[in-house]
Parts: sequence; C-alpha cells; structure tokens
Amino acid sequence: MAALLALLGAPAGAADITKGGSLYATHCAVCHGARGAPPVMPAATDFRRVESLMRPDMQVLLSIKNGKGAMPGYFGILRDQQILDVIAFLRTLS
Repeated sequence: MAALLALLGAPAGAADITKGGSLYATHCAVCHGARGAPPVMPAATDFRRVESLMRPDMQVLLSIKNGKGAMPGYFGILRDQQILDVIAFLRTLS
C-alpha cells in the first residue's frame, strides 16, 4: 500500500487544492465569490482577508459542517476530506 501511495505522489488524507477549488465553485462561490470576495452577501466571510482563516483546519471544518448565521451547515453534504480540500483551496485566496 505504501508503495502505491508513493507512486501516486500524495500521502493518504492530504488535502487536494484542485478538488477543493471545484467544490468551492459548486458549494461556496455563490455567496463567497469566485475568488473569496463576497459579491452579493456582505456578511459572508471574505476569504481574501488573512484573519478570516487564522484558525486551525479542524475549527474551520467544524464551522463549515455546522454552518453559522445565513450559511447552511454542510454536515451530510460534504465529507470531512472534501471540506479539508475546500479549506486548502481557501488558504490560497489570501
């Protein structure tokens, strides 16, 4: 198994920024903007601002799973690994 993972070039569980970008475009961009700047919902988090992502991945993951305010929770919609992929993508926006 380890040899197969080495051939694939990524450790098991590593976040995938490309997949995260695709998931973000599908589930998040309408409210948060294609590049992280909310176009329509000013109360939505602006991911271009570094301080918006200064929490550990697991805290951000829980926020996405549970939702907050107008943001729906993604528990049961996205798996944890998919949310971690989105978080990895978000960290490229600032």
